Amino acid sequence: MLFPVVLSGGSGTRLWPLSRQNQPKQFLNLMGDHSLFQETVLRVSKLPQARPPVTVCSEDHRFMVGEQLQAVGVPSGGILLEPVARNTAPAIALAALHVLAQDPDGTMLVLPADHLIEDEAAFRSAIDAALQLGDDGWLVTFGIRPDYAETGYGYILRGEPLGEGGYRIARFVEKPDQETAQRYVAEGTYAWNSGMFLFKAQRFLDELARFAPAMLEAVRSAYAQASIDLDFTRIGREAFAASPSDSIDYAVMEKTDHAAVVSVSCGWSDIGSWSSLWSVAKRDENGNRHEGDVISVDTRGSLVRASDRRMIATLGVEDLVIIDTADATLVARKDRVQDVKTLVDRLKADGRTEHLFHRKVYRPWGSYDSIAVGERFQVKRIVVKPGAALSLQKHAQRAEHWIVVSGTAEVTCGERVFDLHENESTFIPLGSVHRLRNRGSEPVELIEVQSGGYLGEDDIVRLEDVYGRS
Repeated sequence: MLFPVVLSGGSGTRLWPLSRQNQPKQFLNLMGDHSLFQETVLRVSKLPQARPPVTVCSEDHRFMVGEQLQAVGVPSGGILLEPVARNTAPAIALAALHVLAQDPDGTMLVLPADHLIEDEAAFRSAIDAALQLGDDGWLVTFGIRPDYAETGYGYILRGEPLGEGGYRIARFVEKPDQETAQRYVAEGTYAWNSGMFLFKAQRFLDELARFAPAMLEAVRSAYAQASIDLDFTRIGREAFAASPSDSIDYAVMEKTDHAAVVSVSCGWSDIGSWSSLWSVAKRDENGNRHEGDVISVDTRGSLVRASDRRMIATLGVEDLVIIDTADATLVARKDRVQDVKTLVDRLKADGRTEHLFHRKVYRPWGSYDSIAVGERFQVKRIVVKPGAALSLQKHAQRAEHWIVVSGTAEVTCGERVFDLHENESTFIPLGSVHRLRNRGSEPVELIEVQSGGYLGEDDIVRLEDVYGRS
């Protein structure tokens, strides 16, 4: 059987300020009605021979993965939670052990969650070719036929043909300079390294045992300690943290003598920067991509994305990227957006939080939006989904006032449990054990006013929590 494996890691830096650590680019709607993660799982769900996709993600993103799968009606083949980030080789090894537990002869189709593929028919043909090579014991990667001399990707040099459109890999090449990249494209024997793979799960683990035995031992130990939590599989933290951190390319593919490549032209992009998003997006006659409420005059070759809170106007500019969100705006030359990470590093160094969270933060029970912050106070707009509940909790350094705007909230405050209706309010004293629950069929919306000497999100002691966060 074919088991799609979706790797959904990422730190949310390359498409800042739209992507953040708690909501990296794979969960954003960048090219249409679905996120890149949703597009990936929908794509593999159309493969006639495929099982439901297995997802490997961080604990922080587990509810987002579950909700986005549910939203597009794709069943889960398992959501494996990485307790710490250890790069792609250990993540794929986890998935391989999960696949082998279901099918000792299982084949894995490993895909990053944040890639764009426009020609799905061409990609399916490449998968068919890779399946035949995988049955013969090859570890196959998908090479993208280059359209231009890109210096931001690694390259793969094709070796001898293996039939069915596959080639032995002669060598992997790091990201080249412009002159070298132009030569690679002209020679026609190089492909971009896409980071997508297909192989038998057992074959991959056999090669990992040859070249990275300590990694395999750590991952096996971590998987043996796995436990089920709701719809998620938790892995042994200490054992997994003991694994070396390495990519599949360095750990296995560059060392094995059974590495093959299938070349494909399928409208692929890893959406690795704002300029790459501009290059694959539909643009107007002036080469502009506008999203949201944008007015431009004498503007060319630019990507402008307005938030839903204000209009953006441009006049007499060229080759700019302007990305507006509720709490941060990026203005950059298009040829400098590969360096956005340096801005994120500066935010980290300055102790700021704009690289971690949006102003609106999603939780498994709903969301909150910090609409005002001042000295010793904070105001939030909270939305609780039908049937959902916040944890039973208390705060050591703040009190809260709740005002229901719509719906009916069930409130626990100390020993009291009571309903709070539209236009009613209540006070949660500092230190009181409390909970907010929505037992209705419509969302509950309320305004929360916090007051106190410290208002950070870490001032929460969870006593009970249906989402396993206690």
